This record gives sequence, C-alpha cells and structure tokens, in this order.
Amino acid sequence: MLDYVVQVTRDATRVTPAQHDALRRVGFDDRGILQITLITAWFNYINRVADALGVGREGSAG
Repeated sequence: MLDYVVQVTRDATRVTPAQHDALRRVGFDDRGILQITLITAWFNYINRVADALGVGREGSAG
C-alpha cells in the first residue's frame, strides 16, 4: 500500500493496473483502493495549498 501511495504522490500518471492488482492480492478491494487513492490525493492537495501559502514556515506573512 505504501509503495502505491508513494507512486500516487510522485506521479499518479504512472500508476498501472498491475499496481491495483497487487493491492487486491494483499486484501484490498476496489473500495479500499479508492479510499487509499482519495486520502492520498487529499493530503497531497492540502500540503500543496499549505506550502503555497507558507503555512508553518517562520515569517510567512504571505
């Protein structure tokens, strides 16, 4: 699962059906794969927004 999350984070366009099949082989169903993907995408989105706004950086007034 973590390898999949890293791939989605680094370059989601390179995710392959084989990676989904690997997740299924270790027990994730389609709903689980969707949840993993959505949570990963959401965290990536929130982190990029925070980075762009300087959230958490010292002296980041905008």
